[in-house]
Amino acid sequence: MALLKIRGGRLFDPANEIDGEVRDLWIEDGVVIAKSQVAARRPDREIDATGMIVMPGGVDMHCHIAGPKVNAARKMQPEDKRNSPPYKRTKHMRSGTVGSVPSTFATGYLYAGLGYTTAFDAAVPPIAARHVHEEFQDTPIIDKGFYLLMGNNHYVLDQIAAGEKDRLKSYIAWLLGAAKGYSAKIVNPGGVEVWKQGGGNVGSLDDEIDQFRITPRQIVQGVAQATNELALPHPLHVHCNNLGIPGNYTTTLETMKALDGLRGHLTHIQFHSYGGDPDTQETFCSKVPELVEYVNTHDNLTVDVGQVMFGKTTSMTGDGPLGYFLHNVFGRKWFSSDTEMEAGCGIVPIEYKNKSLVHALQWAIGLEWYLLIDDLWRVAMSTDHPNGGSFLAYPQIIALLMERARRDEMLESVPAGVRDHCTLAEIDREYTLYEIAIITRAAPARMLGLKRKGQLGQGADGDVTIYQPQDDLQLMFELPRYVIRRGEVIVDDGDLRSDSEGKLLHVSPGYDEDAVPHIRKWFEESYSIQFRNYPVDLSHLHDHEEIECLTD
Repeated sequence: MALLKIRGGRLFDPANEIDGEVRDLWIEDGVVIAKSQVAARRPDREIDATGMIVMPGGVDMHCHIAGPKVNAARKMQPEDKRNSPPYKRTKHMRSGTVGSVPSTFATGYLYAGLGYTTAFDAAVPPIAARHVHEEFQDTPIIDKGFYLLMGNNHYVLDQIAAGEKDRLKSYIAWLLGAAKGYSAKIVNPGGVEVWKQGGGNVGSLDDEIDQFRITPRQIVQGVAQATNELALPHPLHVHCNNLGIPGNYTTTLETMKALDGLRGHLTHIQFHSYGGDPDTQETFCSKVPELVEYVNTHDNLTVDVGQVMFGKTTSMTGDGPLGYFLHNVFGRKWFSSDTEMEAGCGIVPIEYKNKSLVHALQWAIGLEWYLLIDDLWRVAMSTDHPNGGSFLAYPQIIALLMERARRDEMLESVPAGVRDHCTLAEIDREYTLYEIAIITRAAPARMLGLKRKGQLGQGADGDVTIYQPQDDLQLMFELPRYVIRRGEVIVDDGDLRSDSEGKLLHVSPGYDEDAVPHIRKWFEESYSIQFRNYPVDLSHLHDHEEIECLTD
């Protein structure tokens, strides 16, 4: 049995209330064990972490790394690939390309090199799940899962319209089990269907979706109620209506209120926190203080930020109307897809410029969320990779959060109007290493219901990142000294030493089997594929782990 000892590091493990204490860490067969379990045995390997910073492996709970939309984005920008040095095949690595949308192999290597060991794709149409599993099997090292798009799924909308709450719940459970997904995701609920029918977009939660005679509010509440009753480890993952539109904070606030009494996660919240008139960008401003006040006083809600970083990237989203809007704004090539009966998507190359007042405000608004929220256990780091920027920007974001002087220096490089339209310049707060460990590890793991991730207590997965302290915090977090996944040393003294396969994390909630004939009948009348070919069988998967639903 492989036994690894990490000796004398400074542990930052918020889930176990360990704040920089010097401790030894023991991992056996991929699991953290207590020192008492070691007895007199000698470790197979010992890492001297004296003076180094030891944290759990990073957890990215919201990114876009697999599936048809990601592949389409990879093809859209060959120039993006040409301008980024590729990974060349070595003993431990397959060849791969980087850019704003890295290839499958490169995605695994880049996450591991950053100290991240777990990542969740945020928007998969169920009909594309088989494709995603195949890509995941080519994404090495990291453990991963995905959320299923349901906010514009025709069967979901039909059951909400008919008031069939039990059938809706059974369908969501069946769908998650069939696709081997992790949780339910709603994107611009109802709005994608309105746009596909040529009706523009929904303006508020109470606009009626003509084809189904229901409202976005009913979709939010119906799916949230079902996922709460199913006790999924991660609650409903909500991409609100009107993403990116000035004045959208009112819709966001109404969505928060619609979730009253229900667990819910609001994703890339930065993109939903704007004041102003949608027709006049001069009034564009931050409304973070109003929204964060609501989140601070309602512990049923969690958020990830969707931080914008300056530079070229690619927008990809299950929000077709947003893709079209960005196409009109940036005036570049555009891809849009209608996924039968389930979703849509839009892909647009974009560039965030620090000389643009709007882009600079988006950057500042994301930082406001991190710095104004009271309970860091309810906020997770994200760039909505690659929408706000690459996940490779996480070290830069960490440095901005830990050093006000760095934020002030950045503020000097953006339009002066930023200071007048947000509160960032007034905020003194600086994060500690303990707090960074919360928002990049412990909090996202807890939000996902992953009890063995984001922590280093007995029984935890042996996912560990070890940093060599440096004065330059960004550089320190960019270059971990060691990265361990499930007890295997992946990054050794800064070099990638393994491309072992990570696990698929999925759920299989129970449901009423009597609901299946109705689902099958509807499916066979509506889809272009056969019902029997839709579910993904366990035999199709490689290494996987079913995560249990919550219990009292």
